[in-house]
Amino acid sequence: MTSQTAAEAETHRAISAVWKIEQPRLIAGLTRVVRDISTAEELAQDALVIALKTWPQSGVPNNPGAWLMQAAKRRAIDMFRHRKMAAEKLVDVGHGIETDTPDHIEQLHEALDDDVGDDLLRLIFTSCHPVLPPESRVALTLRLLGGLTTEEIARAFLVAEPTIGQRIVRAKRTIAEAGVPFEVPRGAERAERLASVLGVVYLIFNEGYSATAGSDWMRPQLCDEALRLGRVLARLTPEESEVHALVALMEIQASRTQARTDAQGEPVLLLDQDRSRWDQLLIRRGLAALAEAERLGGAEGPYAIQAAIAACHARAHKGQDTDWPRIAALYGRLAEVTPSPVIELNRAVAVAMAEGPGPALALIDAIKDEPALKSYHFLPVVRGDLLEKLGRRAEAKAEFEKAAGLTHNEREQAFLRARAELLAD
Repeated sequence: MTSQTAAEAETHRAISAVWKIEQPRLIAGLTRVVRDISTAEELAQDALVIALKTWPQSGVPNNPGAWLMQAAKRRAIDMFRHRKMAAEKLVDVGHGIETDTPDHIEQLHEALDDDVGDDLLRLIFTSCHPVLPPESRVALTLRLLGGLTTEEIARAFLVAEPTIGQRIVRAKRTIAEAGVPFEVPRGAERAERLASVLGVVYLIFNEGYSATAGSDWMRPQLCDEALRLGRVLARLTPEESEVHALVALMEIQASRTQARTDAQGEPVLLLDQDRSRWDQLLIRRGLAALAEAERLGGAEGPYAIQAAIAACHARAHKGQDTDWPRIAALYGRLAEVTPSPVIELNRAVAVAMAEGPGPALALIDAIKDEPALKSYHFLPVVRGDLLEKLGRRAEAKAEFEKAAGLTHNEREQAFLRARAELLAD
């Protein structure tokens, strides 16, 4: 490979990394300018194409996100002119571009029309408008805010990929036809949409915590973005216990990030992690947020129960100190609040640690034919682990091989195949 080719390849890798980080902010900022999600996506893609043509020659700019926004807004002017849109629209957008340089482009985002100065948060509330069915709200927001592909969202939902694609297309069309305002609602309307918003934020966090596809075990920027949005929501709705509970859950889970992979980037299971690498600041923040949720009377909310489970792990200085009976009991309460085969699967893991693999395997076998778990790779992972502990090595090997075939994450595939190979003899 020539030095020029190598430099271009490096630039393209940099563009890819920048795009993953900046795409959601770019779409959110553009939606505020053009007031149409589909148009904002189109403009963002145009900016990416321009960067792919320009940056290999000029180099990656010091502020790539601002550069992309500037390029997209210039494309917006061209689009407005081409469509002969209203003169005042052209003047508004054109004035912002002519008077701002890329280094100061963020100033364009400070013209607030509500009490939250955050385009991403506005876009989440817009995407979670009641005009959309709940599943479409979540799918659309994950696509726009999390930057996830349709395939990744489908795996997160355990739903067929074409179904998710149709939901996203219909959702954008519905929002445009209904003229949904790009804003954070107030009062009763905000409360109505809050549950959907929390669900979206947590799904974004989960995709960052355990990537469904690709070569990376985690996507820390998604976790960071979800945490940031969660903290903003907590400041926005200080009396909502489940908001604090969700923040607590994410803070505690994020505290383990540095210990979840080894020096080669390979996954490290929870009980094998070096707990000295857990972020104690995040743990303290998480426990404080959980205490606030409980003070507000939300101890029995679904996020509060999950945060309490995470807190059990955080308080154990060693894996063997974990209070597994309490965790199993908490999962039992969670199953009552939000019944789900995935929750039952997690409860079985806790039961295995508290009572042994036999009772846990019985729980697993009772749910293993659930349609929602058909493509969920964690099911054969857990079943394989239990079978291995029971000495049923051939069956365990088959389960790990099955799990490796179901996951699209390359690190996880390699990890599971290695476990299967250890049981080959």
